[in-house]
Amino acid sequence: MMASMAFLAMLGLSVALVAGFFGTLHPAFDSFAHFRIHLAVLMALIGLPLLATSFRLQAGVGLLLAVAAFASTLSTLPRLWPVQAAGDAEPGNEMVYRLLQMNLRFNNPTPKKVLSLIGRTNPDVITLDEVSAMWATELGYISSAYPYRILCAYPNGVFGVALLSRRPFAVGTEPYCEPRGAMATATVDFGGIGVDVAAIHLSWPWPKEQYWQIGELTKTLTSLGETAIMAGDCNAVPWSAAVRRVASLGGLTVMPSAGPSWIHRTLPDFLRRYAGLPIDQVFSKGKVTILSSTRLEDTGSDHLPVMVEFSLKRDETKPADEDATATVSLIQPGARG
Repeated sequence: MMASMAFLAMLGLSVALVAGFFGTLHPAFDSFAHFRIHLAVLMALIGLPLLATSFRLQAGVGLLLAVAAFASTLSTLPRLWPVQAAGDAEPGNEMVYRLLQMNLRFNNPTPKKVLSLIGRTNPDVITLDEVSAMWATELGYISSAYPYRILCAYPNGVFGVALLSRRPFAVGTEPYCEPRGAMATATVDFGGIGVDVAAIHLSWPWPKEQYWQIGELTKTLTSLGETAIMAGDCNAVPWSAAVRRVASLGGLTVMPSAGPSWIHRTLPDFLRRYAGLPIDQVFSKGKVTILSSTRLEDTGSDHLPVMVEFSLKRDETKPADEDATATVSLIQPGARG
């Protein structure tokens, strides 16, 4: 009887696991994809003892399925060193820039930890999620260090996004808030090269509104320039249909994940790093070359900050102009231009 119950449990897990590979057919299937690693590990743990029972054949098939599913996620597993981009690209003589991605958590009890981390790491640009009214005040304390900024309010006043930059916005451009505050974009001048930088925050997967929200963001995603870098809390894992759809709409490439970055806030940081979900994503295209990504220390949110290093491919016929400046453009939440 115990073996029969274990077999039925493995069968149920296999159905959920397989469903996750058909996320393009319906967003309900994609919801299972986010737990692919967890489902595969559970299947393996249940299947191994069944090899010694009359269900050994079924257990063998289940184990093969679990291993194959787990293998499809290998690029996102936690590492003891920074994740390197494909080909281990070297910056050479090019400038190396840093982008810090953080889901702040709207009611973070330790905002000073966030500001301290920003001060110590000194990134060039910062993409932020869950920017509530509290955070609009806290971020004002670093306005002198990051004068180029745009804060976009979400309808519920909690899930807004923001983009902060030490480097000026490109001359003749204006930052932009997507109407519902799910994306903030700005063209940042990196030593004479204009790069569209975007912060994005997607809703939860089906049955929540994530699938429909991505459709609403189509115009904003397709309007990103030829060279762009976008980061944010996608509430979706890198192998999901949702993330692939976002990348396709923007003509973007998903960066190799730094590893699990979220788990329920009541659980310890150790579990987040090794059993959490890798839902903080970075996308890029054009002249952007991602060099590495690293998860940083806990700052009071249920997400870990992610630091990304990248360089820009320059036109050798044009010298870098590190003195390029632009007028500070501040946009009110939800407004354009």
